[in-house]
Amino acid sequence: MNTTTLTGRLVTEPELRPLPKGGSVCKLRLAVEGMGRGGRREVGYINVSAFGAGGQQAARRLHKGSLVGVQGRLQYGEWEDDAGERRHDYEVIGDVEFLDPAPHNQQHTDTDTDTGQTDTDDQDQETFAF
Repeated sequence: MNTTTLTGRLVTEPELRPLPKGGSVCKLRLAVEGMGRGGRREVGYINVSAFGAGGQQAARRLHKGSLVGVQGRLQYGEWEDDAGERRHDYEVIGDVEFLDPAPHNQQHTDTDTDTGQTDTDDQDQETFAF
């Protein structure tokens, strides 16, 4: 089983990148607090990738300092950098849940085409699958 659940704050602005075969991925860097030896507070930094419409929504809605929850899978990657050095890293591929309330000007509004009624969702906690 490869399941990861994290809660933390973004330490950089989200970066939306196009994919070579179409679509997009939103790259996030998350600070996650934990306990180390002797009960000391430690902070770890985790890379997160969110794909598709959910990644696009995350790029529009989130900013440095946003509180988010992430559920997904841990993925290991290896590559060679421009200097010929072997590099490796872990990242979480998954779904992002927005834990900060949406600013008033970013409320999601749906209009029913049959009735013309508007339904406003403040998106206090909204999850997007990728």
